[in-house]
Amino acid sequence: MQVTQYIDHTILKPTTLVADIEKVCAEAIEYKFAAVCVPPPFVKKAKELTAGSAVKVATVIGFPFGYSAVEAKLAEIVLALVDGADELDMVINLIALKNNDWQYLANELNHILPIIRSKGKVIKIIIESGILTDEEIIKCCELYGVAGIDYLKTSTGYAEKGASVHAVSLFKKHLPSNVQIKASGGIRDYAFAKELVEAGATRLGCSAGVAIAQGQSAGDGGY
Repeated sequence: MQVTQYIDHTILKPTTLVADIEKVCAEAIEYKFAAVCVPPPFVKKAKELTAGSAVKVATVIGFPFGYSAVEAKLAEIVLALVDGADELDMVINLIALKNNDWQYLANELNHILPIIRSKGKVIKIIIESGILTDEEIIKCCELYGVAGIDYLKTSTGYAEKGASVHAVSLFKKHLPSNVQIKASGGIRDYAFAKELVEAGATRLGCSAGVAIAQGQSAGDGGY
């Protein structure tokens, strides 16, 4: 299986250097990855570095904990769009979810979705599936599936548990066919990447993209 087309080549560490961005963008072009996912301050730079290629530029919103105010997330989204982001990966307010405040989550989505849609950009909603119950995951699939987001994404890579075949399978079973699935967090080798794609993932967020493309394990490490 050729997995490179599914990969969002990712670097989100808080100490990211310009040189790191140059490296991941060059690798994304070389291996024909779907996108690079970079910290918000580097969106403009990544757009410059990937210009003329098919590689999309993604960034994160409300990352990694998701409890930013809706107004703060909106500000982040506007800035990312101004800088040229093609895709936005937003963490939901997990505090609201864990307190069973689904109305808050619906309101959050209703505020952010129109601006992204108005610019014709892609929205990926991160629910941190590794710390949710199956019931909570299914409710997320129902809420965000009805709204017609582009992707439901498993994880930030910062929780104690990242992507799993079980979570992707649940997504696949409970999401409408027009909503795609992004698995992320702890994907460090080709075998696991292949399992996730076979379970239904159409994007893979990982920092080990090159190792995966080469069929190698990147060993232990973060997102």
